[in-house]
Amino acid sequence: MQTRLFLVVCLFFIFTKQDAFSQLGFSHEVGVISGPIAFYGDYGQRNDFDTNIGNSTIGIGLIHYLNFSYRADCNCYTRDKYFNDHFKVRNEIDYHKTQFEHIGEYVDPSKTSITANQLRAMKGSTTVFDIGTQLEYFPLSIRDFAATTGSFAPFVSAGVHFVSYDPEVYSELGELNSTITTPTKYLNAFQQEGDSTWSIVTSVGVRYKLSELSDLMLDARWQYYFSNWVDGLNPSLANNGSVPVPENKANDWIYWINVGYIYYLD
Repeated sequence: MQTRLFLVVCLFFIFTKQDAFSQLGFSHEVGVISGPIAFYGDYGQRNDFDTNIGNSTIGIGLIHYLNFSYRADCNCYTRDKYFNDHFKVRNEIDYHKTQFEHIGEYVDPSKTSITANQLRAMKGSTTVFDIGTQLEYFPLSIRDFAATTGSFAPFVSAGVHFVSYDPEVYSELGELNSTITTPTKYLNAFQQEGDSTWSIVTSVGVRYKLSELSDLMLDARWQYYFSNWVDGLNPSLANNGSVPVPENKANDWIYWINVGYIYYLD
């Protein structure tokens, strides 16, 4: 609850300080984004299409841009510098909740082993809030794009987000962490408590100039968490690390395709 309050306060600060920030020589844009997220964690089969589609959700976000090419305090363009005409700072707060289950060949109906039954019965979810900043680079002129309705502006971005997550793991067979309900590699390798971590974010996208004061945006994002507990599972720790789990090669991460609407604050 404290983390969520912190996120709201940060967002409030961004928007309520608009007039003061404008005096520093830039303008503001605000918007919303939403789209499908594929969560790559420890549920299901590695490199399996059905797993990637099955463990997915819809994410939503609020975004705020610092636009250095235009000054809101004087309704005029800033000095013609390369940074001003090709870079924006993107501040963002996001939310998504993903439901998990094991999918793939190891839980195929033809599999009748104890482990297959345990995997089919294991379910979970995670709720994720994150807030952060990215630097967006536009190879084409931001000023030219802003002046031409119907134009396109491709971009790439990179940044860092603070992440708050709250996982839940359970089995339909009963309480986890017994050999009756839990596959060997998941014994002592799950977490039910919320926690926080950091993540790196990279994306590639394009804007479309809808009107003088509004854009549409399509953005494809890769976000890598600095934790393997975001989905609540970490099988590399099973039995205190005595059971090798070679398929657990990376921390949790997501791939997010979102569509956004952006409005320029005059």
